[in-house]
Amino acid sequence: MIVDFHTHTLHSDGTQAPAELLRKLDARGVERFAITDHDALEAYAALDLGSLGDRVIVGVEINTTYRRNEVHVLGYGFPLDSPVLRPVLERNADERERRVRIMAEQLTAAGYDVSFEDIRAESTPGSPLGRPHVARALIRRGHTDSIEGAFRSLLRRGGPGYVPSTYMDPRDAVRLIRESGGVAVLAHPGRLDDYAIIGELANEGLQGLEVFYPTHSSAQRAHFRELAQRHGLVMTGGSDFHDQRYNKGGVGMEVAPRDLEGFFQLLG
Repeated sequence: MIVDFHTHTLHSDGTQAPAELLRKLDARGVERFAITDHDALEAYAALDLGSLGDRVIVGVEINTTYRRNEVHVLGYGFPLDSPVLRPVLERNADERERRVRIMAEQLTAAGYDVSFEDIRAESTPGSPLGRPHVARALIRRGHTDSIEGAFRSLLRRGGPGYVPSTYMDPRDAVRLIRESGGVAVLAHPGRLDDYAIIGELANEGLQGLEVFYPTHSSAQRAHFRELAQRHGLVMTGGSDFHDQRYNKGGVGMEVAPRDLEGFFQLLG
């Protein structure tokens, strides 16, 4: 079964309009999918949800910080007008703007002249900002030649543009997703510095684990499958697609239907 429960559009830090993303999903033969923009839900307003039926699952990716780890929590199946989640996403968007302003100040002070306005110009008006927008502004200003180069040299920990994130606690994100009627899943666990966080969040109500992810090795997939079974977590999968230039594998993940049964049951 080809699915993709982790994709992004230009309403956060992706580069595709929702309709463009949908065309890619169609071309790949993706049977069920979710758009999980960072701290934003606006992409869904650009789609005809009625015509998509249960093929599309409402989703979001909430950035959180825990024990010096940047932890991303995916939420699925909640109402788009959730009065519980909307204020959370707005707070995170404000934190993103604050962080990017500091990045611009630090980079300029280090000799890489880039303004907040330059960075905002790389995003869709009103959408949450992130490091990819900073990287694109740096490219446009001639300070680096690629997003990967910007991340490796200027925006990494210890680099002149690095600003630690201070998002909400992932335990709060899990709680709020569940209070909104949604399903809380930990994104790309292979990117965590400390796998013990998985068990800790499972004890706090986490319901799922993104086992199937493009950069997870076969050994990691096996380990996360075992952790999901141990902690009673359902399994999901997604490409984390942002842009074809940087996501060479494109959209879609092949996952055995039996591995997704628990996820679909939670969604009802």
